[in-house]
Amino acid sequence: MAELAIEAIGLAKGFKEVEALKGVDFRVERGASFALVGPDGAGKTTAIRLLCGLLKPDSGRVSVFGAGPAEPAAKAKLGYLSQRFSLYGDLSADENIAFFAEIHGRRNYASRRDELLEFTRLSPFRDRLASKLSGGMRQKLALACALVHEPELLLMDEPTTGVDPVSRREFWEIVAGLSRGGMTVVAATPYLDEAERFDSVGMLDEGRFLALGSPRQLKEGFGWTVVEIACADARRVARILSSEEARGAGVAAAQAFGDRVDIFAGDGEAARRYALSALAREGLAVASSRIAAPSLENVFMQLLGGTKG
Repeated sequence: MAELAIEAIGLAKGFKEVEALKGVDFRVERGASFALVGPDGAGKTTAIRLLCGLLKPDSGRVSVFGAGPAEPAAKAKLGYLSQRFSLYGDLSADENIAFFAEIHGRRNYASRRDELLEFTRLSPFRDRLASKLSGGMRQKLALACALVHEPELLLMDEPTTGVDPVSRREFWEIVAGLSRGGMTVVAATPYLDEAERFDSVGMLDEGRFLALGSPRQLKEGFGWTVVEIACADARRVARILSSEEARGAGVAAAQAFGDRVDIFAGDGEAARRYALSALAREGLAVASSRIAAPSLENVFMQLLGGTKG
């Protein structure tokens, strides 16, 4: 059996009248990557804080490399990147990394700091105050600070929320390099495109897992053919293709995503022909239509909506 980095059994946590986590189970093998995905209030942040020992569970248990997350044996192996910018704005990038190195008891950290600045592409900005860095640069600096003591497990809570798309991509390329190097990575994210990068995914909603598995397993178990329709008024198109008539024509569900609508059907080509005919009757132009592979977004929205394949 592969060694476990994390084991959570019956993990539950509540705050006053809110049950943030309702007895969840999950395991993460050493060297693997795991994404917790879900909307606001799903329980993602609570799970991450339980894993790093900032919260104690109401019931159930969690172990990190065989120890409780608050125990010294586990804490020494943890790197934590919080949801909010947690660095010191009046310190430079260099000084922030030095501060976190010394907090973790590291003394001869100069070469490690240089390595991290190069790895995160922040070397040209090492003397700049953290408050003067862009959002993407601040998150990369926070990552460098979380890695300065060379942890074996990296925990991240929505690390790219509010970060521009280019910086998001660069950030995840850096994290992918860590994962390839053997680090165990666990991240909470509301972005399903980010979850595609992970070995396994836990889809959370209202404190419970809707599904657990690799992105491939979750998509293979989707159960419907997806027809993608690019159009100008996606919300109106989705309403038309969610009608009783559409269901009678074999369209199981329709979801609007920006400037496209995805419809689910058993017979994708028949559903595509019906959709084009129905939209033409309504005078709605279609830029393109095609049979597409299901995405994690499709899977999650199906699970939230209760559509069964």
